[in-house]
Amino acid sequence: MDIAQRTPTPQDLETLSRQLGRPVRDVVEIGARCVCGNPLVATTAPRLGNGIPFPTTYYLTHPVITAAVSRLEAAGVMTEMTERLARDPELAGAYRGAHEAYLQARHEIGARSGVGDVPEIAGVSAGGMPERVKCLHVLVGHSLAAGPGVNPLGDEALERIAEWWTRDRCYCDGAWDVQGQPPSRDLSRHTKTQGLAPEELEAKRAARQARPESAAAEPAGDRPDPTNEKDAQ
Repeated sequence: MDIAQRTPTPQDLETLSRQLGRPVRDVVEIGARCVCGNPLVATTAPRLGNGIPFPTTYYLTHPVITAAVSRLEAAGVMTEMTERLARDPELAGAYRGAHEAYLQARHEIGARSGVGDVPEIAGVSAGGMPERVKCLHVLVGHSLAAGPGVNPLGDEALERIAEWWTRDRCYCDGAWDVQGQPPSRDLSRHTKTQGLAPEELEAKRAARQARPESAAAEPAGDRPDPTNEKDAQ
């Protein structure tokens, strides 16, 4: 995909928000597009605007694909794939190569976006790479953005959802609400830390660590985990 196709337009950002049901943020590129041109994958900056490190570079947004991948996860495919990694050196080597490709892509995206490198997540990719599979959505997003032959398990997952989604058809009609106003309220786990400066984020972390263990049981929404792919956008 060339630079013009990667650059998100205002319409792209609205579509992404409608697809996800919440406002997107820190989207710097469109990682992959439907044959009709709508976004399939959002490419997110490696550091969010509020200072939080964010390793999940490629975030799958299209509701039809995300639902199809969720079916695979519910069927136990992640456990199956992780077990195969442990006994198939060739697959494990290819998967480690996907991990390295992800890190390199994130480095390049950080450079293009002006964010630069993020030391806090150096060496950390996403989706469980390079040793296990913990989020198929991340692996599929990577495969769609990078193209075939980069992420073997992402490619395999795409083959396995062919009953519900394929690259050569548009599945956008009716897949998300296009009638009302786009979502304006962020309900993600990062909501309570949005807009804080890095030093304010550090102060919040220090305050949590200083509390007695019994008092530190905060709701998940107050404790964003930058290595958790579910905490995206």
